[in-house]
Amino acid sequence: MSRSRYRFAEPDRPHFLTCTIIEWLPVFTRQEAVQILFDTWSYQREHEGLKLYGFVILENHLHAVAQAPDLPETWRRFKSYSARRIIDLLVENRAEAVLKRLRHARKAQRGDRTHQLWQQGSHPQGIEGEAMLRQKLEYIHNNPVKRGYVDEPEHWRWSSARNYAGREGLVEVFTEW
Repeated sequence: MSRSRYRFAEPDRPHFLTCTIIEWLPVFTRQEAVQILFDTWSYQREHEGLKLYGFVILENHLHAVAQAPDLPETWRRFKSYSARRIIDLLVENRAEAVLKRLRHARKAQRGDRTHQLWQQGSHPQGIEGEAMLRQKLEYIHNNPVKRGYVDEPEHWRWSSARNYAGREGLVEVFTEW
């Protein structure tokens, strides 16, 4: 079960989720780090029944709308597995400045690992119908536009806006709702 003070309304229905890197560190600036997220979602889609309706990955956080038979447990595994793989990638690439911050954050958070990558919790918000789902997807897809990174949502490489624009995305999303 999640340690978050936020709760999943109904564990088997779609939720809007936000995951943030500790101290808003820019970890997702390299394709290899983002690919770990995509690989994890693909595995969970095939083996855990994850339905990913939409997502956006920015340099230090991500937003997603997802559903699974037991979403709290699926999302906990997503964060745990991706954290281990990303920390391994950072070690491999000798990203000492970032690793130092992640070690420091771990000391402030908990003592069962050497680094803390994700902030605790995912701030789950249950999706209460198609109108809310559309609103959350629009918010997610426009995040890079609002930041001035791109002019059109589908131009952001690490977003499901590409899938919804009829272009091939980098990870499969569930658009048949």
